[in-house]
Amino acid sequence: MTVHVLYENPDWLPPVINALRSRGLEVIEHFVDGGSIDLAKPPPEGLYLNRMSPSSHTRGHQGGVVFMKEYLAYLESHGRRVINGSEAFSLELSKVRQHAALEAFGIRTPHTVAVIGKDAMPAAARAIAPPFITKHNQGGKGLGVQLFRSHESLDTLIADGGYDSSPDDINLIQQYIEPAEPFITRVEIVDGRFLYAIRSSTEQGFQLCPADACQLDDQFCPVGAAGPDDRFRLREDITASDPLVRKLVAFCRAHRLDVAGIEFVEDAHGNRFTYDINGTTNYNSDLEEVHGLHGMGAIADLCLRALLRRVA
Repeated sequence: MTVHVLYENPDWLPPVINALRSRGLEVIEHFVDGGSIDLAKPPPEGLYLNRMSPSSHTRGHQGGVVFMKEYLAYLESHGRRVINGSEAFSLELSKVRQHAALEAFGIRTPHTVAVIGKDAMPAAARAIAPPFITKHNQGGKGLGVQLFRSHESLDTLIADGGYDSSPDDINLIQQYIEPAEPFITRVEIVDGRFLYAIRSSTEQGFQLCPADACQLDDQFCPVGAAGPDDRFRLREDITASDPLVRKLVAFCRAHRLDVAGIEFVEDAHGNRFTYDINGTTNYNSDLEEVHGLHGMGAIADLCLRALLRRVA
């Protein structure tokens, strides 16, 4: 009954580790930032929980992302159960793949153009009428997201060397969806089950991460000072019976996304556009405490069920 937790950010660990141990599970932590894989040997027995984030490069751990892509395939080739395995991780690392998969599933996304190399961005942007946004293909927390009201403003930024490219050098030009109200919605799903939805205010920018560790420590995720943050509220009007939620739950099952926080925005006409899938989801303890919710508990319960199935 061992859970191997693969991670690169220790600040995100305590809630999930505590939830796993409270269910009587043995936890072995594996810090991942590069390394080696002995392909002649099988990996240790047990369940593996993937907590590698696409934003790892902001903490100097891009080597962990590269390593994890190969390590997950190695684990699965030996029959090890991985929570958010190679298919889920492949989606999380690429917004290009996310958009293609969402569209193929019949879920509306904003018009998006992928660009290899930032120097090609000005020409590619002409395919989308202003306003539009830029974002990183391998992102997280809104990194690389900037709003442009004209093509010329992007031209100037690129010419002046002011745009930092995605770590994989793939950047997106995307139709800007003007929200009916200044917030986006994030739907939390674990093991094919809807947990809850939160609304995240966009009034102070696009870098939105509701995790407690981001509030305290992460300069790349300026959620604010420690303590309750009123930018994040529960959307009690979004339930498991919501048509989009039902589609997103089905999407997660189809693509082996065991854990996901999926974001969408609604325009003034009531149209919903889904644009981001987060596999290394974190939860805001203040919001959960107020409403009697426990996202990490749901992840721990998933791990326990998966282990019990393997030993049954």
